[in-house]
Parts: sequence; structure tokens; C-alpha cells
Amino acid sequence: MRRGIAWTCPVTGRVLRVRVEIHGHRGARGLWPENTLPGMSRTMELGVDALEFDVALTADRRLVLTHDLTVSAVTSADRGPVHAGDPLYPYVGKPINALTLAQLRTLDVGVRLPRHPDDRFALTQVPMPETRMPTLGAVLGLVNAYEAEGVRLHIELKSDPTRPELTADPEMFTDLVVEELDRHGRLGNAAILSFDWRVISHAERVAPGTRRFALIELDTLHWNGGVGDDVAAAARDAGATTLSPEHIMVDETLMERAATAGLDVAVWTVNDTELAGRLLDLGVAGVVTDYPDRMRGLWRERGLRLPQPVAPLRPVGV
Repeated sequence: MRRGIAWTCPVTGRVLRVRVEIHGHRGARGLWPENTLPGMSRTMELGVDALEFDVALTADRRLVLTHDLTVSAVTSADRGPVHAGDPLYPYVGKPINALTLAQLRTLDVGVRLPRHPDDRFALTQVPMPETRMPTLGAVLGLVNAYEAEGVRLHIELKSDPTRPELTADPEMFTDLVVEELDRHGRLGNAAILSFDWRVISHAERVAPGTRRFALIELDTLHWNGGVGDDVAAAARDAGATTLSPEHIMVDETLMERAATAGLDVAVWTVNDTELAGRLLDLGVAGVVTDYPDRMRGLWRERGLRLPQPVAPLRPVGV
């Protein structure tokens, strides 16, 4: 992430930013089904600095958008087997890496009706039935079709070192993502994110010009060995260019340590504007949110630079 323009508050003496980025979480999952092409389209047309989404690897080594390492019953619904008598059907609940792209493409990921009882976005998210699970290549093609050069792509590589049976080899996984970004001319306008810092370290080696976000939360810090008291310095040493903590971890001490380590801070996942305001006051450089529309309202109130909406695609021949 590029550092924003900043000013010093004459009252508190704290350095505050006048440019802070809005990152749409899984597209904008509070508004539209997560990790889907129609959700990404509408999020770009709403206006964000970055589209954040998750990828995992299928049994046939295809990169697909999914937050979970097993097919989620909340976001996915079976619609029939890829062929009669498929022993892996039903696919919901099965590991992503045990299913092929063809099998996963039979799923409806536009949120089935009635809504799943664990779906906490049921009141605000517009369902888009019969939406299919997209590949990373499809998302990159969509963004290029929009000519959305001002929108950065933040790709979280889903990797869990405590569940190796569900997780791709981190170096091979990173290589495949980097190759796909390079194929679409997006290496310079993307970021690689992971809670598994093996991904971050390898990305630094194979794509040093691409931003790298070290994701952190209290429950998964142990994945990356002894990070010590200074998680920002540990993330920098692992190859990160940005520290991306869960919002409950952000305080003045973390911000000071990130600044000392030379890292911006992009905080996740923030949906409450009052909380977002407090984080802005601490000097974060980016806010990851399920509701970019809410953050755009706060940005207007604060006089912050707003990301420009991307013009809708015109029908062919128009």
C-alpha cells in the first residue's frame, strides 16, 4: 500500500491521513454474495480502492474464489452432481482440494433461499441465485474488461499450516497465483495476503514488486512461530509490506511499532462507522469492510479522498 498524505493535528500532535483506502471485503459481502463475479462488478461500480477476495486450490490445480477450505453450507448450495453417480456428491462440506473445478462449478454460490440460519448478512445482502464459483482468472478478466486500473486486487491465499490435508503447498500455491497475475498484467496492481507467512516470504522472493499483507489475529499468530512482542517487526522480517490486523488488535502501541517497522496498517473487518472513525484517528492507512457504502459516507463526512466508482460495462455493440 502506498503511504497516504498526512497532516499533524495541532491539538493532539498525532499524524493523521487525508488519504485512507477503502477495501471491499470479499467484494462487499454485506451487500452482495461474497467472492462472486456479480458481487465484484457491483463493488467496483460502487467505488473502492481495492477488491479483497480469497482463493484456494482445487483437486485439478485450479484457483477458485472461496473463503473456506471446505465447501461452506452458508454460502454454497448443491444443485446436482457433475455426472450421475458421482461418489463425492453432495459437494457441500467436502474439501475444496478434493473437488475439481467442474464439480465446484455445479454449486450455487449466489446464496440460496431460504437463507441459511447462520447467514449473518441475510438482512442486508441481495441474493443472486444461480451464481457460480469463479476462478481467479475470471476475476482478473472481469477487472480488465472494466478497465479498472484504479482498483487494486487483494488476493488472500487460504492456507492453514495446522490443517495440511486441506492446504496447498504454500510455495506452489503462491507461484500459481503470481503466474496468473502476471498473465493478466496485474502483478504491479495487486497485493498478496495471508495469515500463513510462508506465503508472504515466498511472494517476496518471486514477486518482490507486488505488495504483501501479513494478516494477523490472536488465534493464528502461533502459525508463524515465535513472533515475540513486536508483531510488526516480525511481519516485516517475514517479507510483509503492510500489516493487516483484526481491528481488536489495533491500538497506539501497535501503530507505533508498525511505523517503526516501516509498515502501513490496513485493519479488518470494520463495518461500524464509529469504530472506523476511531481507527482513522489512530492513523490506519486502509479499512477492510463488508459495507463500502457505509465507509464512503464516513469518508465524505471527514473530507477524505473517495475512490472513484468504475463505469458500468456497456453491452456489446453499444
